[in-house]
Formats: sequence, C-alpha cells, structure tokens
Amino acid sequence: MKTVEAIKKRQSVRKFSSKKPDWRDIIEAIHSAQHAPMAGGIFSLKFLIIDDKEKIEKIAKWSEQNFIADAKYVVVFVSDEEKVKNLYKDLGNTFVPQQAGAAIENFLLHLTDVKLASCWVGHFNENKIKTLLKIPEDKKVEALFPIGYADKNVKPKKEKSPPYDVMYFNEWGNKRMRKIEKIESRGPEGY
Repeated sequence: MKTVEAIKKRQSVRKFSSKKPDWRDIIEAIHSAQHAPMAGGIFSLKFLIIDDKEKIEKIAKWSEQNFIADAKYVVVFVSDEEKVKNLYKDLGNTFVPQQAGAAIENFLLHLTDVKLASCWVGHFNENKIKTLLKIPEDKKVEALFPIGYADKNVKPKKEKSPPYDVMYFNEWGNKRMRKIEKIESRGPEGY
C-alpha cells in the first residue's frame, strides 16, 4: 500500500472480528514507530504488547471503553521523559508528547498497511493501568491501542472536506494565495 493510500484508509475501529492477528505484524508496526522524528534524536518511548485476556478486560474497564475487551492485543505507548527533559528543560514538556504523536501515527499507518485495525485511546485511569502492567511511576502512559481485524460490518470512513476548507495563506482568515508570478527555470547553477 502506498503511504497516501494508508493515510486515507486509516480509521478508528471499535469493533473487531474474532480472527487473531499475527503478533509479528504488531512488532513491525512498533519498528515503524521508531522511525518517527525525535527531539535531539532521543527516542523516548517504550511499548508493552498485551495479549492476556484478563488484563485486556481490565484495561477496557479502566478506560471506560468496553470495545477494548474484544481486541486480541493492546499496545501501550509509554514515554520515558527524563532524557528529553534533561536536555531541553521545560521544552521537553512540549517535545515528548509531540514525538509520541509522530510515532503513534507511524504505528497506526503501518497497522493500516497490513490490514489491521485499531483506535487511539487516550482516556484511561493511568494509575490503575500502571499498577496492572507494572509500569514505573516516573513513566507516562501516552495512549492505548486495541488491535485486531476490523469486523466485516465496519463502514469505511467518510471522505474529508477539501483542504481549502481548513487552510489560510500568509495570515489567519486569508483564503487566497497571492498571485504567483511565472518562475523561470533556474537549472543546477541557480541553487
């Protein structure tokens, strides 16, 4: 699948089939997450892959999202903020969630590419999740990702509006691009 196709097909799925995914596809998706841009090249994420049904049911309960209990796997993204904050001080508070988001998108696109389904879950009781999974107190749970194959009744996502509906040029509210003058070919010496 091409990148643009995966971007357009990716959707949040909350209903899974009974078919169990190959765990190796999930590991490859995690590897794709590792290719996300990171401040100072410091990779601040760790990942937990959960396939224990009892734990998945508790995760569903503590996130108040029952559909998670039907997933065959849950992947937990955990940030280790210390190194980023040591290098960037207060800016680390901005960089850590930004780089987690970039890694999450790589992960979700890879899952889409291998025809797996997931939903980005950000609402959960972090303390209970940490206790259940023995995550150290100084780490931050960024998000949970129940994973499976989409149920056959899941409808494709709706088309998005054209980008012109959500963008401006040069200043807020300006919907028109300035008149672009003809640019002459520069050739190699023009660069």
